Amino acid sequence: MSDEETRKEEQADEAEAAEEAQAQAEGGEETASGDSGLEQQLESYKEELLRAKAEMQNIRRRSEIDVEKAHKFALEKFVKELLPVLDSLEKAVESTEGHEVHNEEVVTRIKEGVDMTLDMFTRAMEKFNVAQISPMGEPFDPQQHEAMSMVPSAEAEPNTVIAVMQKGYTLNGRVVRPAMVMVAKAPEPEGGNVDEQA
Repeated sequence: MSDEETRKEEQADEAEAAEEAQAQAEGGEETASGDSGLEQQLESYKEELLRAKAEMQNIRRRSEIDVEKAHKFALEKFVKELLPVLDSLEKAVESTEGHEVHNEEVVTRIKEGVDMTLDMFTRAMEKFNVAQISPMGEPFDPQQHEAMSMVPSAEAEPNTVIAVMQKGYTLNGRVVRPAMVMVAKAPEPEGGNVDEQA
């Protein structure tokens, strides 16, 4: 082989090496841009995963609250059914008070029995967080009271409960039945509406 052929071969090898180097450099740029695309996609997937986890935690919390409320207020219908019984026992006790009866001993025994039953029943209701609303003399609260009528009264402040017709009840702080009440209003001025044109 001559020097000239060897030089041509070396130049060809150098040209090939230069082409390979350039191709590798271009491929490196593509890989770098491909890596940044993969990193963006990876970040996107991470964000989606975090959002999904947060949503699952919110759903879990909401369902726990719903279950807690269901347990807390599961007895509401039961309590509503028992309240008339409680009312009847109270009325029985009230009906024996202040009346003269021929056989006082029988009435006394009946009253004591009903009193004891009423007391037991009331304590049993309290164990299940059933509280009585008896707002005599308190300001009218539309959240807990149902006004049956408004009565003019000079003795009581306006918008004050002056009579409880039926007690109300709450279960765990939620009103099961509002108290039926009579509410005081300011008395009308004497003379009423007088026509001053004469």
